[in-house]
Amino acid sequence: MLIFILTLGVFSIINTEMGVIGILPLIASNYGVNISTAGLLVSLFALAVAVSGPTLPLLLSRFNRKFIMIMVLAVFCICNVISAFATDFNVVLITRVLPAFFHPVYVSLAFAVASSSVDKSEIPKAVAKVMIGVSAGMVLGVPIVSYIASITSLEIAMLFFALVNGIALIVTIIFVPSMPVKSHLSYGTQLGILKEKNVWMAIVAVVFLNGGIFGVYSYLADYLERVTNYSAEIISIALLVYGLANIVGNIIAGKLLTDRAVSVVMAFPLALICIYCFMFFMGDMSLSMAVITLLWGILAGIGANINQYWITLSAPHVPDFANALFLVATNLGTCIGAAVCGYFIDGIDISYVVFGGIIFLGISFLFINIGAKNQRENIKAILSKTA
Repeated sequence: MLIFILTLGVFSIINTEMGVIGILPLIASNYGVNISTAGLLVSLFALAVAVSGPTLPLLLSRFNRKFIMIMVLAVFCICNVISAFATDFNVVLITRVLPAFFHPVYVSLAFAVASSSVDKSEIPKAVAKVMIGVSAGMVLGVPIVSYIASITSLEIAMLFFALVNGIALIVTIIFVPSMPVKSHLSYGTQLGILKEKNVWMAIVAVVFLNGGIFGVYSYLADYLERVTNYSAEIISIALLVYGLANIVGNIIAGKLLTDRAVSVVMAFPLALICIYCFMFFMGDMSLSMAVITLLWGILAGIGANINQYWITLSAPHVPDFANALFLVATNLGTCIGAAVCGYFIDGIDISYVVFGGIIFLGISFLFINIGAKNQRENIKAILSKTA
């Protein structure tokens, strides 16, 4: 029950962050701003997470975990209600950025609880269960919100964010037991991992890896409309296919990262680069783009798990803070990736958005290879301790 509630809570928070992607064109039209300005709802949210990630989870790590969960979900619920009825774009922007600061607190807590519930050799599979909430929030929320907007209104679609937050809040209050922190690592011990070179190699690798994924994905709805010439209804279906495929990839990742983690991580950027190349040359073909979207979704689901695994593997003795760093790295990657890919769109054409992703994936591949040897040693050390 606890893992299910954590997964639901994570879904409600990530859904708030990423669900807006599917309605960016509608938001731009409704508030009279261009698509790049509307994209600030994605990039500034991610930036707020990146800024608060190293500090708030650390500062709040001493408090009862149930209290923290309730507080974060309440903030998200209230802010989403306000943004749904706002008549000014700046108000919408503010009420999205404010709860974003608390995003890493809840999500890092969820991963830490899942990790502590199993043997160390089974951590990837346990985390994969909670990661389903992350994956679902990132990708299923997009077509759901897009569909709601297409049959009702923008306001109703944005209220969906608050509804899911509210459900997660209620079940947390009723069913989650009190979770006081029994043992707490000092702030100095947790911050000490920032002195380790391997941690920084992992952080940089994940920044560019996630930037390569979500920099392109942030504009998928616009790409499908302008390049593939899909209708609004077909775009919603395509986004749903991507989301379901993402969850499939998430399930596959738990097994892959348990059996042959480093090899999978090293191969991942190259596999996604191939997908982007196919997308560039065949993105205007309806059937081909449908297949590409399916394969891309599976790889993106695997990539979400890789991001979390690669950073926490570099600092296994401080899981809470390592998970916070994971959120910082991924959201910073999303922020930078969306901005860079946006420049390709504004400066050249929407079809060239994949080039931003390819550049990011190439840089990530380089840093993954630099840190691979140390990560293999960390895996051996973890398994020897478990044995």
